[in-house]
Amino acid sequence: MSELEVRELRYFIAVAEELNFSRAAQRLGMAQPPLSKAIAQMESRLGVRLLERTTRQVRLTNAGQVLLDQARIAVDAVHAAARRARRAGQPTPQLVVAVKPGGDAGLLREILAAYRGRGSHLPPPEVVVGGGGEPIAMLRDGRADVALLRSPFDGQGLDSQTLVVEPRLAVLPAAHRLAGRRRLRLTDLKGEPIPRWKGAAPSTTAYYTGCDGAEEAGDGHTGSAPADTPEGPLVAGVEQLLEVVALGQAVAFLSRSTTERHQRPDIAYRPVTGLSPSAVMVAWPETSRSAAVATFVQAAHDVATHHPDHMTALA
Repeated sequence: MSELEVRELRYFIAVAEELNFSRAAQRLGMAQPPLSKAIAQMESRLGVRLLERTTRQVRLTNAGQVLLDQARIAVDAVHAAARRARRAGQPTPQLVVAVKPGGDAGLLREILAAYRGRGSHLPPPEVVVGGGGEPIAMLRDGRADVALLRSPFDGQGLDSQTLVVEPRLAVLPAAHRLAGRRRLRLTDLKGEPIPRWKGAAPSTTAYYTGCDGAEEAGDGHTGSAPADTPEGPLVAGVEQLLEVVALGQAVAFLSRSTTERHQRPDIAYRPVTGLSPSAVMVAWPETSRSAAVATFVQAAHDVATHHPDHMTALA
């Protein structure tokens, strides 16, 4: 059996995502007959059916779903290899560090200083600040060499090291009925709408809504997550999240360092027993052999050892 080509994988991804040959052909800028023929040839060479076709619909088989997942990884890896090769060949190479606002738990400046202090032979760091989901996308597609990320994230194809683990707090309107309490349990928030993050995977949604599995409360009780959590507004950033909370449209959960950077008179932050914590991690491609990346990771680890939440990360 001959190997699949990147071109064929791109064809299949388009069909699998559109589940319509006409739309997929239009997306690829080609005619439908050669696209249909290419998919049929792929199925013949693989010896499995990838798509179930009827006059009314196209749907993925189990084999097709597996190929879609792997094809995305493969195509991204090819594009990333090309980008990294071009960047490595530049006259003045740089170490690109990706991070989102508040995603570093206040560590980034110290990490950069520690990295720069390890020798003038190292490529200078360039920090790129992106929105939610952008840092890990940059890491995967070759635009970044290393990233500071908050869990949870899809770590497939990446290596990572935990730097700090900090608690998350409940975010409440200042006038909320629970705002006067010193500490809450997840069950106290049952029935409260919680914002959804745009484009979040199910595991990420579970984390942000406190439904990812509670930890032992430490007082003999298990802090079980709210059941049947009502869906709050869709949000795309912390500022938007704080606004919908302040307006009484939802409650939320944010890491302690994030709450410290966003103090507002119309918002109350309260500890929550049993709520899973927020981990800040340094991540890089598992295929990386860059000395600069290794130096940055070591600098990040050394800086994190002085952070008050570092021992929690090691526990």
